[in-house]
Amino acid sequence: MPKYLHSMIRVTDIDKSIAFFDLLGLKEVKRFDSEQGRFTLVFLAAPGDEEAQVELTYNWPPTDGSQPESYDGGRNFGHLAYRVENIYETCQRFMDAGVTINRPPRDGHMAFVRSPDGISIELLQDGRLDPAEPWASMPNVGTW
Repeated sequence: MPKYLHSMIRVTDIDKSIAFFDLLGLKEVKRFDSEQGRFTLVFLAAPGDEEAQVELTYNWPPTDGSQPESYDGGRNFGHLAYRVENIYETCQRFMDAGVTINRPPRDGHMAFVRSPDGISIELLQDGRLDPAEPWASMPNVGTW
């Protein structure tokens, strides 16, 4: 029987990405640095749900002086989704940290933000909250 292990996303700044996912409440559960392969893997999970992990893959800058690889996010990747206890408080944390709320939780149930590398993150309220301002009248920004 198959078992879900993790989803991997490539990141360009490991510290910014860890800080972003920390706003969501994910914590580092494992890290692996490969000097030979020139990469770092950081696995994050929600406390108490360590089996559902996100792997951040950071490829170190080239040693030959060339530019690091850039990752253009595509909608073909889709998104990562997380259930949250209070979508309004979660979105406020992101806003306070300077993160754009691409699709505000106007309905008290669903919102979208993007990671520093443009990965779309869906936030889903555990249950439903009544629509509330300023969220109910906020416009969509960009794509998600």
